[in-house]
Amino acid sequence: MIHVPTGDAIPLQRQSSTGEVVRPALGTTQPKIAVALHDGYYGCTSGTGFSNRAFLDVLTRTLPPGRLLITPVHIPRSDPSYDPAWVAETERIVQRAEAEVVPVPGGRAATAAVAGCESLCERVMEVARDRLARTPMAQLIGLDIPFLGLGLHRGTDDPFGLLLVPRSTSELASPEDRRRIRWEHRGLATGVSGGARVAAISHHMRGHLEQVYDVPRHAVVDLPNGLLLSDHEDLPFAPLPPRARAGFLLAMGRAVECKGFEDLLEALRLLDVQGTRLPHLVLAATTHTEDLTDYQRQLQAMVRDYAIDATFLPRFSPLYRSWLRSPALRAVVVPSRAEPFGRIPLEAFASGAAPVIATRAGGLTETVVDGVTGFTAEARDPMDLARAVSQALHISSGEREQMRARSRALLMARHDYEATIRSYLRQYTPWAMALSAAERS
Repeated sequence: MIHVPTGDAIPLQRQSSTGEVVRPALGTTQPKIAVALHDGYYGCTSGTGFSNRAFLDVLTRTLPPGRLLITPVHIPRSDPSYDPAWVAETERIVQRAEAEVVPVPGGRAATAAVAGCESLCERVMEVARDRLARTPMAQLIGLDIPFLGLGLHRGTDDPFGLLLVPRSTSELASPEDRRRIRWEHRGLATGVSGGARVAAISHHMRGHLEQVYDVPRHAVVDLPNGLLLSDHEDLPFAPLPPRARAGFLLAMGRAVECKGFEDLLEALRLLDVQGTRLPHLVLAATTHTEDLTDYQRQLQAMVRDYAIDATFLPRFSPLYRSWLRSPALRAVVVPSRAEPFGRIPLEAFASGAAPVIATRAGGLTETVVDGVTGFTAEARDPMDLARAVSQALHISSGEREQMRARSRALLMARHDYEATIRSYLRQYTPWAMALSAAERS
């Protein structure tokens, strides 16, 4: 498949049973689902990227061929976050659905400021109007914060519905960015007034959207985040840092203050002062940039000043998830101060990693239940977090196995992402899955 960052369409092809290449028909009148995303197509820099590609994966296996339009923010090969292996797998997934892929220019920098997000929303709307003009039914889905302004650019006569899926908000992730927060408020309000729906990825996010962003209850649809249950089966192992092989704690996520990594380092310092013997810490507080951020330098300084036995990993790799299956893993720590959902506990549950230690922040309370699927502590409270870490390090092998079993059961019962997405499609866009008479024949 050829990527055209200027916005030209890329019709993907399939072969008929006779070997003849079948091209998508021009001016098709099939129903369409269009998806705009900024992370998860050309690479993955956070849990959002995993969730976004899982969303595409389910659509490609659920919709009839030719009904999916994807508008990813184009990431050039020169960008540190461009992952050739990830791209190859993404293209294999979308080819299965004979999807049309129309990259929109802007790059990762476009998502960092309001002006860039405005430009992305405008370009996505232009693509949607062009590609969906002749469809009998269509819906545009904007995945995450950069597309919360799509409603600001939607016309009253645009021939498609709109679903906005905020995986977080700036009120949670960067509360100091008041300009962006005002833009999100305005985008959501305008979108809803024009008939858009807003997806809640957790009970916590539903309350947050209704109470903080004033999204009317009738406009919010439940679309709980989750995992594809087969997603971890073939993940290759990444080599463990040498000092972790005798046993380690794992903490990973975006290198931003709301992830609470400094609270974890403070907790480990307290335990060291108390004389607790601690395993090696693997701290993957990551970004997609070439240079370390100020926050990453702060974490490095804390590791050094507190003399913590740790490996610090500043660059993201999807393969870090393979360490969740390591027999040397003693516990997974999620010390977030704010969390719209919390994907890492589910990754741990799927991989059989136990116990999970998490703060009682936002969506984490829906997956990590104290003494049942893990251990919990108050957010922003290093002393309470130290208590939970100590508790986790002293459980018996039998208790660990019980937590594994209960965690897996919770994952399968509540967070099967494929079942969730298909349920949404059946309820809100049944026309997208229905075959025409010609397709049935």
